[in-house]
Amino acid sequence: MDNFIDERDYKILEADKYTFFVLTRIMSRNCELLLSDHKRLIICYSQSPFPVWIWTADDATSEEMENAYKISDEHGFLDGKHGINMKYELAEYFIKRAGEEGKKLSILKNMFAYDCPKPVDEEKIRKVDGELYHCTMADLETLTDFKEIFHTELKLDMTDREGYRTASKALIEDGHVYLWKNSDGNFVASCDFRVTNNMASLSLVFTRPEFRRKHYAENLVYQVTKIAAKDGYLPMLYTDADYTASNSCYVKIGYILRGKLCTIG
Repeated sequence: MDNFIDERDYKILEADKYTFFVLTRIMSRNCELLLSDHKRLIICYSQSPFPVWIWTADDATSEEMENAYKISDEHGFLDGKHGINMKYELAEYFIKRAGEEGKKLSILKNMFAYDCPKPVDEEKIRKVDGELYHCTMADLETLTDFKEIFHTELKLDMTDREGYRTASKALIEDGHVYLWKNSDGNFVASCDFRVTNNMASLSLVFTRPEFRRKHYAENLVYQVTKIAAKDGYLPMLYTDADYTASNSCYVKIGYILRGKLCTIG
């Protein structure tokens, strides 16, 4: 295994460009661990509190899965403090293999990957009060509030206030982060997108608890999807597969299910 990636790795991920879109983006940055054989296995860990990513070929053998398991164990990823994103076949192997050693692993989250080649016509979207708002650096603390509430509620990639502020600053500098501002002047929902090659990955889709069930997020995601598409990118996103309401919302906008993966820990 090499501790670097090159054009071979990006090429093999093309077959899984939806489910492993985030991995494609992460492995181009500085990571605490990056291992690849450039053919059958990629293991990438950026830093705490983010998950480990393991890509394996669809026809991975038991020997290859065992190798991925041993490498993960050697680097401490099976300590109960790390989430690991992977395909379901590998997850089943990890869970069974850990059980043989008296360790307990389980699926923490089921994820769907969608793309939206063509958003639906606007008249199909239920209208709500308010308007789209493009974040600037003047909105740093507001966006930091959204990120802190979002990650705390989901118990996902949690850090401290300064960590959320740093991440929010980077999003604003990237230029693709939006809020929905209702008719009372309240910022009620958030959404951003980040670009890799020709794809725009939407994330931070979140509505403040007191403003839910008013279709603010649906309108926000729809407008952000249209912006990404107009800019020439293919909009895509990940969802919690077990959250029926959000998946229905995305399908209504025009998103199409393209892949599945899970997080174990």
